[in-house]
Amino acid sequence: MPDLVTLVPEKRQELTTEGGLDVKTQKTHIREAIKKIHAAGIPVSLFINPHIDAITLARQIGADMVEIHTGTYANAREDEQHRELAKVARSIAHAAEIGLKANAGHGLNYHNVTGIAEIEGIRGLYIGHSIISRAVLVGMEKAVRDMKELVMMACPVE
Repeated sequence: MPDLVTLVPEKRQELTTEGGLDVKTQKTHIREAIKKIHAAGIPVSLFINPHIDAITLARQIGADMVEIHTGTYANAREDEQHRELAKVARSIAHAAEIGLKANAGHGLNYHNVTGIAEIEGIRGLYIGHSIISRAVLVGMEKAVRDMKELVMMACPVE
C-alpha cells in the first residue's frame, strides 16, 4: 500500500502538469476519490494552485495535505517572482491555519528553490526533474548534495 496518494490533474497531451486541480468545479469527484482512498487507510494530498479558496475547499472535502503548485513562481519573470512567492507563502500559512500539511513543488531548480525553501511551514519540496537533469552532468550524489545544501541554507535545521 502506498504511504500517500497525491491527486494531480493531467491532460493527455501534457508533457508535464500545467497547474493544480480545479477543486471548485471537481469537488464532488475529488471528494469521492478521497473517500475511496481513505477507506483503504491511505492519506490524500491534492496538488493545487496557490489560492486560498482552493486550500479551504481541499480541507472541506477531506484532504489531509496539499501540494502547492510553484510553477507560476518558477516561470515568472524576475520582477514578478516576489508576487508569486508571496502567493505561495500565504497559501502555506493558510493551510497550516486550517490544519492541513503543506508541500510545494513544480519547476523548482537550483536557481529558484531558496525562495520557496525559506517559507515557514512547508513540510516537503518536490524537485525531481532539476536534480535528475543535473545528475547527468555531475552524478546523482553531487546533484542531491548541492540541492540539499541550497535548501538547508534557506531553512537551517536547529
